[in-house]
Amino acid sequence: MLDILVVEDNLEMATLLCDFLKAEGYSVQNCTDGESALKTFETEGARLVILDIMLPGLDGFAVCHKIRENANTPIIIVSAKTEKDDKLNGLILGADDYIEKPYDIDILLAKIKGIFTRRYQTEVLSDGFLKIDKSKRIAFKENTPLDLTQKEFDLLLLLMENTGKTLSKDYLFNQIWGFDSFSEPQTLTVHIKWLRQKIESNPKKPDHIMTVWGVGYRYER
Repeated sequence: MLDILVVEDNLEMATLLCDFLKAEGYSVQNCTDGESALKTFETEGARLVILDIMLPGLDGFAVCHKIRENANTPIIIVSAKTEKDDKLNGLILGADDYIEKPYDIDILLAKIKGIFTRRYQTEVLSDGFLKIDKSKRIAFKENTPLDLTQKEFDLLLLLMENTGKTLSKDYLFNQIWGFDSFSEPQTLTVHIKWLRQKIESNPKKPDHIMTVWGVGYRYER
């Protein structure tokens, strides 16, 4: 998974920003249009998206909306569109921040570091029913350790990190098994079944890993 997906069609600006981010130790990829950005996000994933608005094809607002349909990944909009309505639209669509161009790179880096600190340095994820220790890669159900395979752990963690959000089957499969995986998509269904057997009181009538028919799955507390 990428640390940061930069979506910027100005190659000079994108190259400069990516160089700064790489110097800070982040793994980065740039996309110059909305369609390729969504494809990259679906196949590779990202912990943060830095998103321009004025893009060829799908604009940044559409990209933000599409990402928010399946994930709660942090999004920072960076745009020369400075009207109040543009800012409100971006925030309403789910962006975490809206920064006007030209921007101060040090301020942008500080905002990025703040997001990564708040979002990804918490090692224990808990909702009262399940607890996941990310660093030790151990999951607990009501304080009892769960015997999970590596893929089961990764899948459960991804679902819990997006509690309340419906994640598409394609997104889940690509995030856990990878776009180039030789596994069959049916593998996801099997792993969901195994997870339910391990965490649900009644796997046939789950209370936590919910099926959203025709779309994918959602984790509920």
